[in-house]
Amino acid sequence: MRKLFGTDGIRGVANREPMTPETMVKVGRATAHLLRGTSERPAIVIGKDTRLTGYMLETALTAGITSMGVDVLLVGPLPTPGIAFITRSLRADAGVVISASHNPYEDNGVKFFSHDGLKLPDAMEQRIEELISNGEIDGIRSAPREIGKAYRVGDAVGRYIEFAKNTLPKGTTLKGMRVVVDCANGAAYKVSPAVLKELNAEVVPLNVEPDGTNINKGCGSLHPEGLQRAVLRHKAHLGFAHDGDADRVLFVDEQGETMDGDHILALCALDLKREGRLREDTIVATVMSNIGLDIAMQEAGIKVVRTAVGDRYVLEEMLAKRYMLGGEQSGHIIFLEHQTTGDGIVTALQVLATMQRCGKPLSELKACMRSYPQVLINAPIRRKSAIEELPRVQEAIRSAEAGVGSRGRVMVRLSGTEPVARVMVEGEKPAKVERLAREIALAIEKELG
Repeated sequence: MRKLFGTDGIRGVANREPMTPETMVKVGRATAHLLRGTSERPAIVIGKDTRLTGYMLETALTAGITSMGVDVLLVGPLPTPGIAFITRSLRADAGVVISASHNPYEDNGVKFFSHDGLKLPDAMEQRIEELISNGEIDGIRSAPREIGKAYRVGDAVGRYIEFAKNTLPKGTTLKGMRVVVDCANGAAYKVSPAVLKELNAEVVPLNVEPDGTNINKGCGSLHPEGLQRAVLRHKAHLGFAHDGDADRVLFVDEQGETMDGDHILALCALDLKREGRLREDTIVATVMSNIGLDIAMQEAGIKVVRTAVGDRYVLEEMLAKRYMLGGEQSGHIIFLEHQTTGDGIVTALQVLATMQRCGKPLSELKACMRSYPQVLINAPIRRKSAIEELPRVQEAIRSAEAGVGSRGRVMVRLSGTEPVARVMVEGEKPAKVERLAREIALAIEKELG
């Protein structure tokens, strides 16, 4: 059996392996088996986004889990960070999210949270795989009287709305602010507009009519064009867009210009530092964050710690050192004092609160950081070899590093999922950055293509 778990759970085309009912029953059984004994009557929360195939996978997981004597708490469509919160709130033993995030509706996936709302440890994911692949789980059965039950949690949406509102200082109101929110016809279609309305904002909702197949379709954080037009048309103070499971967010300022996760990190870091709440004056970003973030933070006396790509690696570093703020260029932002995962709604509220405290429009706040030109090239390869062992490639990299100087950056790595080498070059001059990146890519193709 092929490897199930990737960097963010299990994912694939729905109704094709591994995203089939048959495999999901086994995943549910293996997960429940590992949780038996953790409490007198273990329970697992299951939530999902709005994909049509979520019903099929939810039913299969529920059957597998309950067959092992573990209860299931069904919450229906709710953002991924909402499942992390509900798992903690209900003191469940684990949480499961059925979602493929920003992918098209044909895809689906499952990812897991432990009882404390953190991503499931690698060792437990590995054990789930072993139980399934070696057939061990097939011989483990619960007696009929021990079969678990499935319960519908009716107030999950309300609980999460209150949680999100309470991440702001008591008495905060968004009265007088006009906000456009694009919910991508995904998991946030109820929650995000409701949170803003309950905080007295004037809300213009977009893409809040999911039909099971329109999630992320020409909308949401990957397609901000409609949001940009709406912000300008409604003369809004800002707009923001979620992806399908709302663990990320992209912003549009009052002038219709987009703003990515690096700018969010920069302006929120400066606000937290002013408030004396930025632990050790440090934030966490990935190796893909723009060098402009480092430069802006250095000027403000803030340190940037970089990790591998992936919000789980950002979170690991934050937990290890108790840093309060971290995230990715894609808009996965973690405010550790509030959440244990990226949360698009909580992030949007923190940005809105920062605007209020500073009394400045978003376009002015985001000017705290300048994004340097960045070029990304995927160089096709036929074989894999350590980049350090390729003389011509190393020569091209050294030449590029000298070319961009101290206000630029060069990164080359082999993809773990595709037959390509990823080349990233940043610098002050776009044409030069483009040329240097292509020279490295060409050297890689000659060596490995």
